[in-house]
Amino acid sequence: LPTIAAIIYRNLHKDGTSVGTIDASKDWTWNFAEMLGFNDPQFVELLRLYLTIHTDHEGGNVSAHTCHLVGSALSDPYLSFGASMCGLAGPLHGLANQEVLVWLTKVVADVGTSPTDNELKDWIWKTLKSGQVVPGYGHAVLRKTDPRYSCQREFALKHLPNDPLFKLVAQVYKLAPDILLEQGKAKNPWPNVDAHSGVLLQYFGMKEMQYYTVLFGVSRALGVLASLTWDRALGLPLERPKSVTSQALINKYQA
Repeated sequence: LPTIAAIIYRNLHKDGTSVGTIDASKDWTWNFAEMLGFNDPQFVELLRLYLTIHTDHEGGNVSAHTCHLVGSALSDPYLSFGASMCGLAGPLHGLANQEVLVWLTKVVADVGTSPTDNELKDWIWKTLKSGQVVPGYGHAVLRKTDPRYSCQREFALKHLPNDPLFKLVAQVYKLAPDILLEQGKAKNPWPNVDAHSGVLLQYFGMKEMQYYTVLFGVSRALGVLASLTWDRALGLPLERPKSVTSQALINKYQA
């Protein structure tokens, strides 16, 4: 899978140059980074982190559940994973870190990379009052800062503490939760994994945002296919969602 993903990257962004050969003395991530054309040891370490934390954190997200659903029909792993990636391609699932970068770019264009706290607070409120969300904040399951956000923050503090975009991400982290709590709509005002990942990839030179979902998919394969193996081992049945009649819906809402 990393070889296929690297070929896609090179065909789209590196004039179709060769991905080279796999070096058996190097690990999975190191080979993948070099096939992509990156040799910086810090980028390799970032990619290890990225591929680890995006595998699968719970089974209710779209890509993980889709793999389980299709696999429950005893479809082979290739078909099940392919269906999973169709779910990941949706903008509400696999494009979240790109939306964070787009939002940060708009902030920078308006108030620069070093806004005052008041300027950034005004920008966050402006986003919320326009009916939009602050991308990268909130989660359907978690009710605290996403641990996957925290480990990326630790990486950034170690390797790029003075990067302007990282500083802006850290400033948003300082201000946004209190504003979201004050607004009163968010059940979880804390950052999730997507609030940080794009900025790190940008710093090390992978600026092609459309490719980020492919990276996500390479990582997610590890989680969903491991889960599919357990589905088979446990003999889980064909998944069939419950259905209701129109009259049942009428009765429910009339009550």
